[in-house]
Amino acid sequence: MADWWKVSLIAASNVLLSISIVFANKAVFAIYHWNFTYALTLLHTITTVAGMYSFAALNFYQPKQLPKLKLLPLALAFVGYVVTQNISLRLNTVGFYQISKISITPGVLVLEAFLFKKYPTTKELLSVLVVCLGVALATVTDTQMGSNMIGVIVGFGAVVVTAVYQVLAGSKQKELQASSMQLLHQYSPMAAICLGILVPSFEPLGITNPTPTTILGYDYNVYNVAAIAISSVLGLLMSLTTFILIGATSSITYNVVGHLKTVFILAGGCFFFGDEMPAKKFCGICLAMTGIFWYSHLKLSTGTLVAAKTTDEKAPNKPRTLAA
Repeated sequence: MADWWKVSLIAASNVLLSISIVFANKAVFAIYHWNFTYALTLLHTITTVAGMYSFAALNFYQPKQLPKLKLLPLALAFVGYVVTQNISLRLNTVGFYQISKISITPGVLVLEAFLFKKYPTTKELLSVLVVCLGVALATVTDTQMGSNMIGVIVGFGAVVVTAVYQVLAGSKQKELQASSMQLLHQYSPMAAICLGILVPSFEPLGITNPTPTTILGYDYNVYNVAAIAISSVLGLLMSLTTFILIGATSSITYNVVGHLKTVFILAGGCFFFGDEMPAKKFCGICLAMTGIFWYSHLKLSTGTLVAAKTTDEKAPNKPRTLAA
């Protein structure tokens, strides 16, 4: 098979898996009504732990022992980021969930400026302003969000937590001189332990009184169990294909693929879950995507993202603010 066919297949697989995991998680919540967000996150994390050790055994990357105390904040941030994103997906439409994720880029810029005095250029600020205006237009005109203020608050709260996680992950990677895969290998077991504590604390297990609204009392069948298992495996496979894609191509390809994911997920939300797409909301999405493309162009033209590829080529889970 020619190299370009291999790259095309990897990119297509990554897009398909990224879209599938969003829809699989939404199906677990909206169709099968398994509304145990912490438990789902725990299953995903356990699957990730098993996958990371498997990848290490297959020599996809070289594990590195890192100080656990220095990784604890990152593990907690990881838990917060995944849990809040899953809660946002459970409470909101697929469209709003994906639109809100575009806001992570401005969030990261603000945090980096506040914490590390790393200030964006004027053009970068303007591009991010376009993103913010587009997100605001798309969400304000989303009639499905009008009666779901809690979902809106959770959605943008998830953006803040995700931005914190991304900035913290980037700083820890530099501090500990480790790739993203090495970081994930070390902190994912810690995250699983944290989630193991959170699940019984925040979600009813139903050990003594199992009911349909408890984890143990839920009416499990082949279909909903398969949906839960598929959502867990998809996350792991997405990480693997992302790793291969970054290693086989460039940051430009990776970021274009990320934008395609956003477009397909928004379209899929309308097709599969009945998300509304009025003209004003569509214009807002287009404006936000224009800002993201502009920001991508600015970062790529300065070599920022290309340099990231050469220094961390084997790090698929490295936080990238442009990846959808």
